[in-house]
Amino acid sequence: MDELEPPDLHHRNAAVGWLELGCPREARAELLRISEAHQQRREVLELHWRICAEEKDWPTAFAVARQLVHGDSGNPTGWIHQSYCLHELKRTEEARSLLLGVAEQFSRISTVAYNLACYACQLGHPDEARRWLNRAIQVEGRDRIKAMALSDPDLAPMRNEIQGL
Repeated sequence: MDELEPPDLHHRNAAVGWLELGCPREARAELLRISEAHQQRREVLELHWRICAEEKDWPTAFAVARQLVHGDSGNPTGWIHQSYCLHELKRTEEARSLLLGVAEQFSRISTVAYNLACYACQLGHPDEARRWLNRAIQVEGRDRIKAMALSDPDLAPMRNEIQGL
């Protein structure tokens, strides 16, 4: 697909800028100014998801993530976003099941393994959480994963163990 062109490109860039400034309402207003013909583009949908996530509008974010998956099921972003929304909606078992279904397909994506570690930890499966955390470390590196994990409330029950990594 071709690149966005003005004025849609300008609206997308403005939406990104507003979002980076912590102004999701203004970002949404710019996003809505993008022509209807381009509203279903991956880059626009991903931006829409980010706005919904910033606003903590998890039902809408989930619907947008589903659109991302249906548009390109070979891209991990939609799957990661869908499971994250389910987790935020307190449907962590569903989030885990959904992501487990594509874990092998995206075995080189550390976010998949990391999120599965978080979900397993929250569901009271520490051995499974350890395995997924170790896979994330294999993909992304110990220092980066350890730094994220130490500040992640989903992994708080394993904080002492993570400090020893």
